[in-house]
Amino acid sequence: MVAKTLPHTHDRLASRGTVPLMSLAKEERQGICDTLLELGPDQPTLCVGWTTRDMLAHLVLRERRPDAAVGILVRPFSGHTTNVMAQVAEQPFHELVATFRSGPPWWSVFAIPGVGDRANMFELYVHHEDIRRAQPDWHPRAADAHRENTLWGGLTNPMGRMLFRRCSVGVVLRAAGRPDVVVKKGEPAVHVVGEPSEITLVAFGRPTDHTRVVVQGAPDDIAKFESSPRGI
Repeated sequence: MVAKTLPHTHDRLASRGTVPLMSLAKEERQGICDTLLELGPDQPTLCVGWTTRDMLAHLVLRERRPDAAVGILVRPFSGHTTNVMAQVAEQPFHELVATFRSGPPWWSVFAIPGVGDRANMFELYVHHEDIRRAQPDWHPRAADAHRENTLWGGLTNPMGRMLFRRCSVGVVLRAAGRPDVVVKKGEPAVHVVGEPSEITLVAFGRPTDHTRVVVQGAPDDIAKFESSPRGI
């Protein structure tokens, strides 16, 4: 007699849609840590001049050193940020990965339920891909509706539209099975076509040749779009 294997209770509930999905930010945090441990500290990333160790130091600093994190966005403070990041990077790599995996400290704004997930969603997804796509043997991830739906929701809300505010042409996002969304008004306009996860990378300034998107429009307009600053 062959024993019948019963599905795990969590799996049965998940198949019925009754188990909450882990937030995308939490999924990406664990994924980044796994990828970093697999690659080690000295591999390249798509962030010019940063190794995987540098990327990890940036992520830890952002959540745990608010005095230095301000320099990420405010140029006059960037020197302090660079110095602190170098200090953080000196910690043993595996210990630094464990620190980041454990999540932000209780006093951090990123630890506030909901707030941290929204603030980290794009940051962790994009930087995970910065690590993955810099490797010569990288390959696309398996399809994931939860990831695509979450990123699309972020791209098409007012904060997401801000990522395209400095584009010198109009921008329309187009993903299969979803209505087109105008994220920058203006004529002429280009259409950025692809999965939400791929469009997200373009929205944060990653070159289109590192993504799987198609930019449709007149050649001059496409060139203007691709040369425009994008992101925060």
